[in-house]
Amino acid sequence: DKSDKYDSRDVERLQQDDKWIENYLIWRHDVVDDTLKMIDESFQWRKEYTVNDLSESVLPKWLFEIGALFLHGYDKEGYKLFWFKVKHHTRDPKQQLEKKKLVAFWLEHYAKRDHGKPLTVVFDMAETGISHIDLDFVRFIVSCFTDYYPNFLTKIVIFEMPWIMNAAFKIVKGWLGPDAISMLKFTNKNDVQEYISGEYLPPHMGGTDSFKYSYPPLVDDDFQTPLCENGPITSEDEHESKEEIDADTKETVEPNEEQNLNQKKMNSVEQISKSEETDKTEIKPKNAKKSLTTFKGPLLHISPAEELYFGSKETGEKKCLIVLTNVAKNTVAFKVRTTAPEKYRVKPSNSSCEPGTSLDIIVSLHGGFAASLQDRFLIMAAEMDQSSGAGVPELTQFWKEVPRTKVMEHRLRCHVVESSKPSSLTLKENAFNIPAKTNEDLHIQLTRLLQINKRLQEQIDRCLWFQQLSVVLSLLSVTVVAFCFYL
Repeated sequence: DKSDKYDSRDVERLQQDDKWIENYLIWRHDVVDDTLKMIDESFQWRKEYTVNDLSESVLPKWLFEIGALFLHGYDKEGYKLFWFKVKHHTRDPKQQLEKKKLVAFWLEHYAKRDHGKPLTVVFDMAETGISHIDLDFVRFIVSCFTDYYPNFLTKIVIFEMPWIMNAAFKIVKGWLGPDAISMLKFTNKNDVQEYISGEYLPPHMGGTDSFKYSYPPLVDDDFQTPLCENGPITSEDEHESKEEIDADTKETVEPNEEQNLNQKKMNSVEQISKSEETDKTEIKPKNAKKSLTTFKGPLLHISPAEELYFGSKETGEKKCLIVLTNVAKNTVAFKVRTTAPEKYRVKPSNSSCEPGTSLDIIVSLHGGFAASLQDRFLIMAAEMDQSSGAGVPELTQFWKEVPRTKVMEHRLRCHVVESSKPSSLTLKENAFNIPAKTNEDLHIQLTRLLQINKRLQEQIDRCLWFQQLSVVLSLLSVTVVAFCFYL
């Protein structure tokens, strides 16, 4: 409508981020008018609350120090937990706007970091009473998920709600709507572990999580811990590495040269031919997951987009594949770091990628270790000048000099596959080229089926109309002929 109605950054993202638009459509059941209405309302809200400019520096420090809102841990489905410690919240109209902006800050902080991955809200209502009831604030939190952040909520876990608040939550249910009501999970100490395992629950909820909130720094910043490019090679892993090297030398004399040739042949557009070619020429982890999801960054396209799938001790899958595709004009240097360097080995962890080519990175677990949902990987990338070399000394010097503002960062989580049964999350040795079905793929297929069904229905309607018209014309012809005979 008006140029000043929305933040120009949101409008620009609207024109470029297909995933964002798809989330709006999914949340509004593919009804375009409802989707447009939601986009309009959420964009106006984003500008009113200056969501794109919210940071720690613009919010009062005491809001963070209280610890009423923070992100920490994961539920049993691997979704991030957004905690609301109700006992730390008190009603105060003067502070209401700042507290609402704190909610928006956390949601935007997580959305940018994990690219819209849904999360689970936990209302911890232990030790709460009438003084902590703030329906206006609760309504705002609900509105964030129903109106402003599309397809962003998996469930709302409410722990030990006092009986005195039953009437209040009947009102809250009216705000949620039928879809969101099904996401409400009322729990107590006996059944909360149906949704959240004990390792991410504090002791008063029956868990074993020793986490204690403090600020600064921001809670649950996964990369505050020391980062390492590669873990130490243990004796078990050393033996395993030697076996791999022996197998490699039997198949190829100079794997590095062959890999460089393969990189030049690969093109980011021809994904299918790429996978076929690399299967024939490169040595890859047998049980690696070939993900169809891709993060499209300004320098690199990274696949998978969000999660690396490792097996549990039962499944025994210890290797994953990350595919980097250079979409920049120049060579891109990259580093891969992890929060658990003692557990993982990354090959290569510090290298470069030529323009228009792709590179496979193998992430493997050391012997005896198991992947955890808390483990993270950070991919750092920066564009190099054409005159810069790509050797180890040049890369070392490059990372010392490159400005922080020119470094692209992307984070990947670990996902542990508990079941040993075949599923879309695991990939067998003899089925490396079979694409795994994701929710996104199923949604696209369902949309196509609905469109095909609609077209078939239209064709049937036209056939019926022509049939009825033919019957009417036939009856008229018979009537005319009979009338002529009568005359």
